[in-house]
Amino acid sequence: MKNFVEELKWRGMLAQMMPGTEEYLQSHLVSAYLGTDPTADSLHIGHLCGIMMLRHLQSCGHKPYLLVGGATGMIGDPSGKSQERNLLDSDTLYHNQEAIKNQVSKFLNFDGNEPNKAELVNNYDWMKNYKFLDFVRDIGKHITVNYMMAKDSVQQRLNGTARDGLSFTEFTYQLLQGYDFLYLYQHHGVRLQLGGNDQWGNMTTGTELIRRTLGNDAEAFCLTCPLITKADGKKFGKTESGNVWLDPNRTTPYAFYQFWLNVSDDDAERYIKIFTDLDQPTIQQLTEEHKQDPGRRILQRRLAEEVTTMVHSKEALDMAITASNILFGKATKDQLASLDETTLNDVFKDVPHYGLPKAELGGKAIDLFCTDGFDIFPSKGEMRKLVKGGGVSLNKEKLTAFDQVITAEDLIDGKYLLLQKGKKNYFLITVK
Repeated sequence: MKNFVEELKWRGMLAQMMPGTEEYLQSHLVSAYLGTDPTADSLHIGHLCGIMMLRHLQSCGHKPYLLVGGATGMIGDPSGKSQERNLLDSDTLYHNQEAIKNQVSKFLNFDGNEPNKAELVNNYDWMKNYKFLDFVRDIGKHITVNYMMAKDSVQQRLNGTARDGLSFTEFTYQLLQGYDFLYLYQHHGVRLQLGGNDQWGNMTTGTELIRRTLGNDAEAFCLTCPLITKADGKKFGKTESGNVWLDPNRTTPYAFYQFWLNVSDDDAERYIKIFTDLDQPTIQQLTEEHKQDPGRRILQRRLAEEVTTMVHSKEALDMAITASNILFGKATKDQLASLDETTLNDVFKDVPHYGLPKAELGGKAIDLFCTDGFDIFPSKGEMRKLVKGGGVSLNKEKLTAFDQVITAEDLIDGKYLLLQKGKKNYFLITVK
């Protein structure tokens, strides 16, 4: 059985752990959990490090639990936040839970009879009927306000710039998260909590609660991964358009693939260890090859291929590569036509867009593309020259005549024309 801690260390996925954690993992089949709040019906790549921790845990023979915070998601965690989050109703939370499980199923094995098969739990199930007075009496008495106030996540909110300070609702979050660990300890035999390093304070509240409730002999541990950032120190997983989601309806596989393909060399060298299953010798070899010829972007390409396949599928990867070739390399009309409409729009979202009334189909190319409102060619004479020189393509095929008739049969997806001037200038025309 592989050493889980050693696996995390060489991958750069270990921030801190409680004393005795590694020894306990080496001598027991350990059940461990990681929590995620179901605030959306999709995870984004900021969650991936934690999910990969669970994946490595399972591959090392241990049992992973993914805890969906249905109860704590109704409250909001102050860690790393400047304001209180919106609360969600139970229907939304359960919808999000199922969507998240479907995504995580690509990383963890929830099926079969193996003793280390993954489990999904929701803390709303054990909190929904827990009366406030009972919780205060049974749990609250074990953790002092002094202990809770000393946590960095609380201090940062109290001393930070948030106008509203810290509500009592959020203040209780660490107590509820601590109870999650106690409940899982007692009912599922969970002995280890995993999480991001910003969760250390909440996580150790759980081990403290277990110790004070069950006695000093109770064995409970915490282990965190570092917060992943870019080489320039900026937040990982954010783009100008927002989060990079795992749901293809929120972030297309093409955009997902492009995110990884465009990371810096330094980031690619770190990310390929964190976000793939590739072993150490393979990664070392890829890194050496990359350093010999950085222009080939060997690390970025392999990283993008591995993560896109794992999150989506091999078919989605092939579609993303095809889409990339259409914009950045040679491609055929058939390959262009193979793209679904969402991917087509994603690929060409940054190129000039024009609209053309459907009634004008049947006209000559020079009349359609040199009309008022189309800023593609300076003049009809310029278009004639470019067409004659082979410098204009329609739907990835050379336009052989400036007076070629454009019909409905030329449309991609029944509504698009892709015009290309020279090698890099694209124009997407929507026919309605």
